[in-house]
Amino acid sequence: MNTAATTRLDIEKIRAQFPVLNQLVNGKPLVYLDNAATNQKPKRVIDALTSYYEKDNANIHRGIHTLAERATKAYEQTRHAMQQFIHAKHVEEIIFTRGVTESINLVTASYGRAFLKAGDEVIISGLEHHSNIVPWQMICEEKKAILKVIPVTDIGEIDLEAYYKLLSAKTKIVAVNHASNSLGTINPIKEIIDAAHNVGAVILIDGAQASAHLPIDVQELDCDFYCISSHKMYGPTGTGILYGKKDLLEKMPPYMGGGEMIKEVTFAKTTYNDLPYKFEAGTPNIADVVALNEAIQFINELGKENIAAHENELLSYTVKKLSAIPHVKLVGTAKEKVSVQSFIIEGIHHFDIGQMLDTRGIAVRTGHHCTQPLMDHFGIEGTVRASFSVYNTKDEVDQLVEGVERIVNFMK
Repeated sequence: MNTAATTRLDIEKIRAQFPVLNQLVNGKPLVYLDNAATNQKPKRVIDALTSYYEKDNANIHRGIHTLAERATKAYEQTRHAMQQFIHAKHVEEIIFTRGVTESINLVTASYGRAFLKAGDEVIISGLEHHSNIVPWQMICEEKKAILKVIPVTDIGEIDLEAYYKLLSAKTKIVAVNHASNSLGTINPIKEIIDAAHNVGAVILIDGAQASAHLPIDVQELDCDFYCISSHKMYGPTGTGILYGKKDLLEKMPPYMGGGEMIKEVTFAKTTYNDLPYKFEAGTPNIADVVALNEAIQFINELGKENIAAHENELLSYTVKKLSAIPHVKLVGTAKEKVSVQSFIIEGIHHFDIGQMLDTRGIAVRTGHHCTQPLMDHFGIEGTVRASFSVYNTKDEVDQLVEGVERIVNFMK
């Protein structure tokens, strides 16, 4: 990324768009460094939620009155915006879900249940979030398929040579993340996708940590499925998307039954709706989907390249500062990363570090970050994780570093 791009961003002007940042926590100005868990919402997203409920609240698709038509139009505008955001070929390839977890479960329950057989193999990596582990364990157990895991190197990268050796004619599905939520590692997903296709496997990408930071072109990547959560790209919680290639989605049975996903229902037989509605049973999370469009536009207006350049500058600054503190050990030092840095302080529990930083108004995440197997790989129980967004500043990094130095000096 071109770090010169950061000159185009007025960070103070950006910060002013996030009401939550303007508050005291434990008597100190909030320093929010927990963006890998969820990032904050600009006022335009909040206003879109409020406006929907104040002016347009109605159920969608089936109503002919004005409110229903306005709500339906706004809802479907977000689908078109997301299609363009990830460069999907067809708008009907965008399926609204509650987020990445439901998107992965949809694929395991629908595609996995329909097409996996006993003895087939599914490959995931040692970098995965529990949401990209547990659903595959469940479907493999049900179908008597075999789950294999790509090992991780000491710096937190996928071992590609080991991955290539795991692939075979038995491999039917590969599922990996675009970027690690625990370590920030950016995976070489194009190579991973191409290798999976070479043995006839389909591949799912968990894009939870990529959507606000990295360029995504699902056609260029040639991935079969791609999953995104709204709340990790400045949008509301409780919504997201599953992208799937149209031919695959058409072959897959419905995930849930109910209203909207049907064409005709009789007690003798039900016929299912066309894409994307076949996978969108019941009244959806309308307001949050409508507001997600504002988050997409927020990112588009700033430019992902500019966002990434600013965040990468913060990450490099953080790595340099934390590395200089005695007893601090960085966990995850891959060459290519999104703006996430995990660390431990030797002899001090990560929960204690998090609590002490919180007394200074600094919000970080502590624990295993829903990646317990990855923590086991490093022989640790958990880490402190600082993760950055476009509204964070070097001054906030300095406050984090000062807080860590005080903890080390006090405890050691």
